[in-house]
Amino acid sequence: MRFYSFGNEDNPVLFLLPGTCCHWKRNFGSVIPFLQQDFHVVCVSYDGFDETEPAVFPDMLTEAAKIEAYIQENFGGQIRAAYGCSMGGSFVGLLLQRGNIHIGHGILGSSDLDQSGGLSARLQARLISGVLHGVFQKGRLPGWMQKRLEKKTPEERAYMDRMLALFGVGTADMAFVQKKSIYNQFYSDLVTPLGDTISVPGTAVHIFYAVKMGGQYEARYRRHFKDPDIRRHDMQHEELLACYPQRWADEVRHCCEMTALDTA
Repeated sequence: MRFYSFGNEDNPVLFLLPGTCCHWKRNFGSVIPFLQQDFHVVCVSYDGFDETEPAVFPDMLTEAAKIEAYIQENFGGQIRAAYGCSMGGSFVGLLLQRGNIHIGHGILGSSDLDQSGGLSARLQARLISGVLHGVFQKGRLPGWMQKRLEKKTPEERAYMDRMLALFGVGTADMAFVQKKSIYNQFYSDLVTPLGDTISVPGTAVHIFYAVKMGGQYEARYRRHFKDPDIRRHDMQHEELLACYPQRWADEVRHCCEMTALDTA
């Protein structure tokens, strides 16, 4: 695991946690310039998804412990905020639930927080890892997926192109990622339990809720977190981050200016 820092070290610390099988730079490279003036930004690069080290992603809990150890060693166990993109939101929830560090503002970016049983999780992980590993090796979508994409409206296509760029589609940048890392990350996210009504004194939880994902996700957020600050956007999954980086950064900044009492 690697950690990449940007901005003045005297600024409040903001951790950025990538989404499923995403490279830290592709996930957050477009928004870091909008954040580093006000924050000391730290991007997490998961085991198995950083080209500078030969590693395989182990599981969510092992990675969470490494993040905690880094925060304890470098920031006295406390940071202002952590933003989790998609699956990264599961990490934010786990870090709050475990209580080994303190995060003032936990922000989830339209995370789905899917959980599944062992057999179902293994089948899903096997399917996803097979498809994604092929995409990473070739740097492009398989033909059947490309044909489906071409049938989308121009607006849908623009959004999908931005989202695919987060995965490195269009380049061979992610060819170093092992299939085992993809499988382990996807599977571990599904089977690692996240508690209900998580509440930490002095911590505010903010949810960037992409309304077009469906109402079941808001219900899920309210089940897992007590009194979360739900920020509705009439958008699709992580569309705010992928397509509107300045607006996304403003939203993150506003969350971090709030106190826990502001969300009650």
